[in-house]
Amino acid sequence: MLKIGVLGAGHLGKIHIKCIKEINDFELLGFFDPDKINSEKVEKELNIKRYSSINELIDDVDVVDIVTPTISHFDCAESSLKKFKHVFIEKPIVTTPSEALTLIELTEESGAKVQVGHVERFNPAFTAAKPMIKHPMFIETHRLAQFNPRGTDVPVVLDLMIHDIDIVLSVVKSTIKKISASGVSVVSDTPDIANARIEFDNGCVANLTASRISLKNMRKSRFFQRDAYISVDFLEKKSEIVRIKDIKGEVEDPMAMVIDLGKDKGSKQIIFEKPEIKNINAIKTELQSFYTSIINNTKPIVTINDGYQALEVAYRIIDKLEMSPANL
Repeated sequence: MLKIGVLGAGHLGKIHIKCIKEINDFELLGFFDPDKINSEKVEKELNIKRYSSINELIDDVDVVDIVTPTISHFDCAESSLKKFKHVFIEKPIVTTPSEALTLIELTEESGAKVQVGHVERFNPAFTAAKPMIKHPMFIETHRLAQFNPRGTDVPVVLDLMIHDIDIVLSVVKSTIKKISASGVSVVSDTPDIANARIEFDNGCVANLTASRISLKNMRKSRFFQRDAYISVDFLEKKSEIVRIKDIKGEVEDPMAMVIDLGKDKGSKQIIFEKPEIKNINAIKTELQSFYTSIINNTKPIVTINDGYQALEVAYRIIDKLEMSPANL
């Protein structure tokens, strides 16, 4: 059993605490949050020890779960890694790519495991569809959210789009050739709606849209490849796969959808599939996977390098947004 402590007891931190309590492999020792009033409330509400300092918590545990505001991620992770503690750190990994590179060096020196909380990798709709996503050549994502003042201190790219950046980078095995983007600041000082086009060297193109001023919430991605179309609804936890296969001989199913390509070109059958979606808690699952990687000494599913890559691409998009006519 690994001893674990949580840094940060805000909205997401409380969710982490509740999930860890349900994981028998972890022994949850307590949490630290600088907000005294909130800490006292969480201590009573969740019946969990409240530490008086970050260092006191780090000294007591084997694993540090960092769920603090992004601006403090680096300091928390640095302190933990210098004491050879394993670190789970929420997305975005840190404030800047240079900070992420420093953490990568510290991770290599400490020998500790680090996993980044890109939770959509564990979304059951995505994990059900992922085996079919093999060589996507066009990807379209929409991540729209109703306005919430919480999170508007950072561009929508770091607040929302970074989820889809990580998903795209996880399925496209190619280097990036070009990035273009545009966005508009509507209610905050940084872009509230943004669109980015990422072109890869293998020919794949990803078109990503994120908004935090939408009238409704939406988290959908579509993957197009030569033999299939895969749709993933991260919000509703649904996925659909449309496959096309060559027909050889007679089609047994009289209700099958068949496309006749014309003389001497044969026919193709369209197959609709809806994978079974497991009813799981994605946050709990990602934390359990981190425990497994530590115990088995295997690579975490979302590595510190993955966190850096997503952040680096996010900043390249932000640079393009700052140069767009709407923001000049």
